[in-house]
Amino acid sequence: MSNSIYNKMWAETHEDLHYLLNQETTAQSAKPQTDRMIIFQMLTTFYIKYVQIFRNMECLYDQIVHPQKRRVIHHVLDGIMGRILELKNEMVKLEFSEFHYCDDVLQDLKLTPEDLEIPIPRYFVKDKLKVLKARENILARILSQNGTQVEEERSIKLTLEEAIQIIQISERARQGRLRAKFMLEIRKEEEEERLAKHRVASTWTPEMAAICIQKIWRGYSQRKITKKERAEEMIFLEMVQPPNFKKPSPAQLQAQKIALQRNVVQEAHEVEYQEALLTIKEQVRAVEGLDIQETLQEQIRQWFIECRNTTGKFPDYPDVEKGGSAAIFASKTPQEVLQELAEQQEKKKAKKEKKGKDEKKKQKKKKKKKGKANKEEEEDGWKMVQSNFLSTMAEGQNTYEVIWQNQNEQMNFSQKHVDELIKEEKRKEVEEEIRVQVDELMRQELKNLKLTVDRDKSTKKKGGKKKKSKKGKKKKKKVKDLTANRTIDSLYEELIREGLLIRPRNVRLSDFIGEYNYLGTTLRQTDIEPMPSLLDVRQLIALYGILPLGSQTVHENAPLVKSLLLAGPSGVGKEMLIHALCTETGANLFNLSPHNTAGKYPGRIGLQMMIHLVFKVARLLQPSVVWIDNAEKTFYKKVPKMEKELEPKRLKKSFPKILKSIKAGDRVLIVGTTQRPFDAELKSFCRGFQKIVLIPRPDYTSRFVLWQNIIQQNGGILTSSLDLSSLAKVTDGYTQGHFSQAAKYVLTEHRIKQLHTKPLTAVEFIAPLTKQDPVYKEEEESLKDWYAKTPLGKKRMKASKEQGNKEGREKRKKGSKERNGVEVKKKGKNKK
Repeated sequence: MSNSIYNKMWAETHEDLHYLLNQETTAQSAKPQTDRMIIFQMLTTFYIKYVQIFRNMECLYDQIVHPQKRRVIHHVLDGIMGRILELKNEMVKLEFSEFHYCDDVLQDLKLTPEDLEIPIPRYFVKDKLKVLKARENILARILSQNGTQVEEERSIKLTLEEAIQIIQISERARQGRLRAKFMLEIRKEEEEERLAKHRVASTWTPEMAAICIQKIWRGYSQRKITKKERAEEMIFLEMVQPPNFKKPSPAQLQAQKIALQRNVVQEAHEVEYQEALLTIKEQVRAVEGLDIQETLQEQIRQWFIECRNTTGKFPDYPDVEKGGSAAIFASKTPQEVLQELAEQQEKKKAKKEKKGKDEKKKQKKKKKKKGKANKEEEEDGWKMVQSNFLSTMAEGQNTYEVIWQNQNEQMNFSQKHVDELIKEEKRKEVEEEIRVQVDELMRQELKNLKLTVDRDKSTKKKGGKKKKSKKGKKKKKKVKDLTANRTIDSLYEELIREGLLIRPRNVRLSDFIGEYNYLGTTLRQTDIEPMPSLLDVRQLIALYGILPLGSQTVHENAPLVKSLLLAGPSGVGKEMLIHALCTETGANLFNLSPHNTAGKYPGRIGLQMMIHLVFKVARLLQPSVVWIDNAEKTFYKKVPKMEKELEPKRLKKSFPKILKSIKAGDRVLIVGTTQRPFDAELKSFCRGFQKIVLIPRPDYTSRFVLWQNIIQQNGGILTSSLDLSSLAKVTDGYTQGHFSQAAKYVLTEHRIKQLHTKPLTAVEFIAPLTKQDPVYKEEEESLKDWYAKTPLGKKRMKASKEQGNKEGREKRKKGSKERNGVEVKKKGKNKK
């Protein structure tokens, strides 16, 4: 697409954002509400609309070439991402559930469930591609060195008898394969000889033989034509996907080439913009520097004279810590500053006179507070919480309306930077730098004026200010750095060699395939809590993991999530989601699982060193993900005898300290995975992990989509002979891991070569699945019961019970009213 189309798209998205911001301001100023359904609908509409704007803005940032426009869009993107997380937090508090179903709102907005998908900004990885490649090279080099060492150790450990035994086994296998091949050839020859003996001479005439061949050929060709026509009709009716549906079209390939070219142009324009920032700043300083200095000096001298005329004394010059002369004229005129000084003097006099009246005022305030509390009780209800990101979005909206909305860009066809905008920004920077020099000169000038006119010898109460600063310094405690003399590169290498820092697999979040839960609202209306779908789990990983780790401003101002727990049966994709977190954000992956830390850094001091190393490198090379596999072992109720040597509970005592040490500025996320969460101590387990995500086995729709993708990824071809619907129904209880293993077992190289002559069937996948254990109902129910005991699960159960009691009371009231009405009618009849 051209630049004009992207500019139109930018204007439309800002119109939607302007309308949405107005709705947000009216909702915040509105009266508190008590109806939960209305509140939830309002929050979901805001959430869905922000997701749509987020999609458009992310596409614009990725494709627009203008460097100054991209900065404005980036600023708005941070605000939108943070606001989405705030709305999600409010929805969780309202419904006491991490999963929400909003089919009615989607129908009103005429959207599909795919529009709820959270887009992952591509600039998370693109902006730091060079750094990630350098880290990848270091990691690959160290891992290769460790790999060669391990191979050498293995070769040394192999004894002579074991080597002879391996050679004997391989030789016997080779001889067996040759013998089998030889016997197969002999059997084929014998079969051909037997058929030649029993072959009888043909008694048909040439005409009869030709007619028979024609009949068979015409039937075969007609069946082939009808089959082709039927397939074309089904594709036309959109009942079946075309054979080249997933292959990119020429238009898509051309669009991909243009996108790559745009990325090259973006980099070139960014380099030009950075060079222009330096050159234009020097030009502004050379041309306008003296004029700025003179105007500042005149303003400050005028302020001296006005203060002298009104108060009779020269004012005290503000300190450097308070901003110097900038604090005087910050959105205030000299007259307003004088009025403030006069008001401060009057207040000091009033305080001395009204010391005796303080007690009466306190009593009055207490009465007022009681009155306010009663009013708040009357107006008790839900109200929109103030946002930390509305101001950032409003700033971006304002800059667009002021600068870019009516900008004439007919001459700027190549979409390069605008010099005038850079001059305005750099003029402010130059003014601040010159102001520091002017402040030093004017302080000296003020001292000279005081000595000559007022004869004031020194400033007052300097000692008191120093004492206050000393008290503040005493309160701060310095944290000991155990590796102060070491470089970050040496720490990074040590963690790789110890196996605590591992290489994440190249997996995208879109590879975690799932489908929307279309029965969520209906089940909740019948007081049945549905199991979440895989698409809902993918959205939570994007919200709680990817967006905060990818953006520093979002992580600092949004609701902070320090730890996340993924619970579910084996094969569901917990480990895959952790690797997707790292690949989408470019994060480092640290493995602090009990089986990985066993025998490393022994003792109490060793444990402190290990934690210090991991989290120091994680903070310095953020974003980072700290993975704890089999997290229930860290919080065991009772350690089994077989695992006592591994010391799985090493991190349990230091876990709360680790969570406290992670601050809003540290983009570090602790992620735990577990198959058996019920083996852990519930209270400490739930305290350690703020967010708990229960990953279920796939439902029917997810299984159908999974089978499609897994078969195609392993080289299979989908035909009408493969009944995917029946296969999805039969494989209820099996997970994604089971499907992939079955597909690899069936789709071998030999079977893939036969696909054109012998298409796949659903029966072929059932045999390898029967050898694997599915997820039984007992395991699923135990996970559900455990989740109901978590803090959020308890709140959800309590809220559902209260709602059920309210509905029961309403039904009783209606029933009593109806009975009373019937009794009144009967009495009236008796009187007649």
